[in-house]
Amino acid sequence: MDHLSSKTVVFSFNDVIFQLQEHHDFEWLRSLGNVFCVFDQQDSGNICFGIEKDGKKRFVKYAGARPLEFSGNPQDAVSRLSDAVSLYLALNHSHLILMIDHFRTDSGYAVIFEWFEGECLHSHWNFAEAPKHTHPDSPFYKYKQMPIEKRLKSLDAIFSFHAYVESKGYVAVDFYDGSILYDFANHVTKICDIDFYRKTPAVNDIGEKFWGAKRSKAPEEFELGAQIDSKTNVFTMGAIAFGLLGGEMDHSFSKWEAGKLLYEVALRAVSEDRELRYENVNTFKSFWDEAKDF
Repeated sequence: MDHLSSKTVVFSFNDVIFQLQEHHDFEWLRSLGNVFCVFDQQDSGNICFGIEKDGKKRFVKYAGARPLEFSGNPQDAVSRLSDAVSLYLALNHSHLILMIDHFRTDSGYAVIFEWFEGECLHSHWNFAEAPKHTHPDSPFYKYKQMPIEKRLKSLDAIFSFHAYVESKGYVAVDFYDGSILYDFANHVTKICDIDFYRKTPAVNDIGEKFWGAKRSKAPEEFELGAQIDSKTNVFTMGAIAFGLLGGEMDHSFSKWEAGKLLYEVALRAVSEDRELRYENVNTFKSFWDEAKDF
């Protein structure tokens, strides 16, 4: 490990190199297998690894270190990740990546998932800003080039999972295109990050900086003390539909690719006025499916 500067430490595992703000003990990682990739540019406080042992791949999410993009307290990240374990147990579903183990280390917390050969639709570490929408290798760009039918099938997985989340008495928090993995070879969609989902009833206890990407947050997710509920999630599902079938935050019909009926369903879902939205994700999905069949 070499110090590049007073605030950067370089780590090397197998052929993978990554940087953190300070030294951290990763000896526990060696026993899990060979590290073949790393995701070290998260601002959540987590660092993630692809591990292979005996021909099996695993995805390891770890909190306790100080990634370069993280400005918070590592112990807060540890608490969030350990608390998230109960969510993966409660919301286990075929469209959610499968958690297979979790444990405390001397300095942090690790959660191990089954590896999924999908690409993250918001791969900001490789394709930031404009390249995300224009680079031929960008997962988001590749996704947007797929036929409408394949994207509708993918959205069905997303909507189905969130109807299930709702039925279990939870709400999605911080769900955006960075939470979506897509396997382009087999056309399978998985949700990969539910760490901030909450049991209902839930409120915005942070204010304007409430967890989530601006492009998929409902108005109440910017307002301290506001209720976060099924209608909030209806907005999020509509926003995701506009992201994957339309012009993201530009809700004009001219940018929409999936016909007038689905457009009207999505537009109602993203109403600024909560009272105009569908009552819950299940109802939204019913209207969506009906419009899709025309």
